[in-house]
Amino acid sequence: MVKFIESELNHLREEVNHMWTLVYAQMELASKAVLSLDRNLAQQIVVRERWVDAEELKIDSEIEDFIALYTPVAVDLRFVLAMLKINNDLERIGDYANGIAKLVKDSSSIKLNGELVEKLCLEEMFRVVLEMMSGLKNALLAEDPVAATGVLGMDDRLDELKKASDEILVEYAKENLEEMGLCMSLGSIFRKLERTGDHLTNIAEEIVFYIDAKVLKHRGKIPSSEEKNSDME
Repeated sequence: MVKFIESELNHLREEVNHMWTLVYAQMELASKAVLSLDRNLAQQIVVRERWVDAEELKIDSEIEDFIALYTPVAVDLRFVLAMLKINNDLERIGDYANGIAKLVKDSSSIKLNGELVEKLCLEEMFRVVLEMMSGLKNALLAEDPVAATGVLGMDDRLDELKKASDEILVEYAKENLEEMGLCMSLGSIFRKLERTGDHLTNIAEEIVFYIDAKVLKHRGKIPSSEEKNSDME
């Protein structure tokens, strides 16, 4: 029985790894589609979104069946709960990639202004997201909580780039009114990438929870007495 349970857990790990590969490929294609405004690539992402959704449902079902059949405890329970949450976060990231693809498909622009792209650090925004995804996948495979927490700081860079992009896009739109629609699309892309970083942070926390039984959620978010008083005013 023990060997059978271990086999089931390994199978679940492989399924989540496959889901991760699918979603990473979606976000990587989204990066290429945006930077080149390639509508054919964008269409590929939209079509493949069905694969991501199907894989998420499959993993959810397998986890539910495993819990019902074997009532896992301790590290096995932490593992399946972490996989359930990671699976859901990956599906949301896939949704963001799909949303970015739809923005590219609907864009009337032929190409992006190179100077604007450089100023926005759009390529870096995508690169950081992909590096976070790759790093966390390796951390999970190696069961390395230190590597998982090491990725958390990268989310701060995404927040910085998103914040800076708002002002840059507003100023560009003022000077190029005909590009207002493009600016709005780029702003939406930055928001989706920032939210992707938030979901990757959740994944890092789940990896640490599974391996070390430590809860990192809401870390450093306890308001000071001054902040509490301010909220009450």
